[in-house]
Amino acid sequence: MHLKDLLLMLGGLALFLYGMKIMGEGLELCAGSKLRTLISKLTKNKFLGTLVGFVVTAVIQSSSATTVMVIGFVNAGIMTLGQAVGVIMGANIGTTVTGLMMSLKISEIAPIAIFIGVLFVMFFKKNFYKNLGQVIAGFGMLFFGMSTMSNAMSPLKESEFFLSIISTFSNPAIGILIGIGFTALIQSSSASTGVLISLASAGAISLPNAIFFVYGQNIGTCITAMISSIGASRAAKRTAVVHLTFNIFGSLLFIILTLILPLTSWIQAIAPNSVQLQISIIHILFNVVSTALLLPMSDLLIKIARRVVPGKDEEETALRMKYLDQRILGMPAMAVTQVIKEVERMCDLARWNYTYSMKAVMEKDKTMSAKVAENEEVIDFLNYNITQYLIKINALDIDDKDRLTLGALHHVVTDLERIGDHCENLCELAEQIIDETAPLSIVAQEELSQINKSVFAIINDSIDMFMTNSYNISLVKEINDLEDRIDDLTQLSKENHIERLNRGECTAASGAVFMDLLTNLERIADHCTNVAFCVYERTHSVNKISELEPNN
Repeated sequence: MHLKDLLLMLGGLALFLYGMKIMGEGLELCAGSKLRTLISKLTKNKFLGTLVGFVVTAVIQSSSATTVMVIGFVNAGIMTLGQAVGVIMGANIGTTVTGLMMSLKISEIAPIAIFIGVLFVMFFKKNFYKNLGQVIAGFGMLFFGMSTMSNAMSPLKESEFFLSIISTFSNPAIGILIGIGFTALIQSSSASTGVLISLASAGAISLPNAIFFVYGQNIGTCITAMISSIGASRAAKRTAVVHLTFNIFGSLLFIILTLILPLTSWIQAIAPNSVQLQISIIHILFNVVSTALLLPMSDLLIKIARRVVPGKDEEETALRMKYLDQRILGMPAMAVTQVIKEVERMCDLARWNYTYSMKAVMEKDKTMSAKVAENEEVIDFLNYNITQYLIKINALDIDDKDRLTLGALHHVVTDLERIGDHCENLCELAEQIIDETAPLSIVAQEELSQINKSVFAIINDSIDMFMTNSYNISLVKEINDLEDRIDDLTQLSKENHIERLNRGECTAASGAVFMDLLTNLERIADHCTNVAFCVYERTHSVNKISELEPNN
């Protein structure tokens, strides 16, 4: 093999990897919202979870990416180890779709697919068609890269040195170790399978030489998940161990079957004229049979994982991202869903803090200040970390609907943080009332009580509107009316206070506290209205985009 052939092979491999990457990204963008629905609804049952893992991996073209994402879900506490098992096994089956496509002799249409895909990307304005073009172009690049690799590897079938090396692959130990090492090195079983199929296309390898290499590939692909689990929770580490254990058990099973049964001959009889298809068939058979046998025994895999990673699960702390994990960024569409859940958590904290702070003011309850301070620490933590996460998601390939959602969330998070700050201010003012350094008159307390009812109502309505993500015209009108009412009551209370002050019915200290209370309540209402109208703008903008998008 000459240097020219080696460079051509590396170029073909690079084109193959890039084609697989952009095809997966394009498919994910086309099916993002549908994948979100599928994942959220079907992962509670391990058998349906297997279907989810299969579909997601078939779409994003990487079982490693799916497994890393699942580890992220487990680490974030939104998926249990039991739920993750099914998804991981389904991902192993899903990766066989890539191998099956590669085994088909359709490289002749690859240049046409690249050309059509590029035309879609360059000349269509609608994102759906651009994403579809990315899928088509990636599909073409994948096969063009494979064809290039096969042509570059063709001289290897004449090389006695190479053939002597390949002949050692029929030794189970050597074949598996090389399969593990090569796949772990490039961290992609699909790419490893692509190289193997390219060798088969060039006539440089046969199924008896390749079969143990295929078993090793399935173990080697676990390296990505194992690396990803470093620094994660015990449950996440156990998820990676389950993935490794599943593939080791499967490999041991098929080594035994290959040694005691004429498995190779049976597969050759199914596809006698295509070594590529034979390799694809054993890859499919390995993952389907392993899943069928081990999925009902998933509890055993979990027990093994608990033995390998012993100890109690870490206790949850408030200062943590409950729904987010960096690994979930591998699937941007799902990351958007998770960040919304984290913002909803922030909404609840802001609502509780308002309740606690006004209880401190109206009921002179000293214990409320500690609760507000504790929640405020979490709100500040979430504000910073959600904002950083939003910036990271925004830098990824996401559709316009999700990008609008992220823009709205930036504003919502800021408004919620400001509501939290005003609640802290209310607690500080409550301390002066409780200590009798600035007592409020009964009339002032009654006026505060009236405003409090309206502010509490606007908080509930605005947060409910955000959480349901629905534009309800009657609710919007109610929020507008509440804000106007709060403004009017605040202004009236300020005027009444000045009259009381002139009559000498309250002290200057009490008056200052009362005015500060009114200001904070009014600003809380303003931020609540902002939250509601972020939802309005987001909903209407998304609806406009939906009208422009084709029905699909």
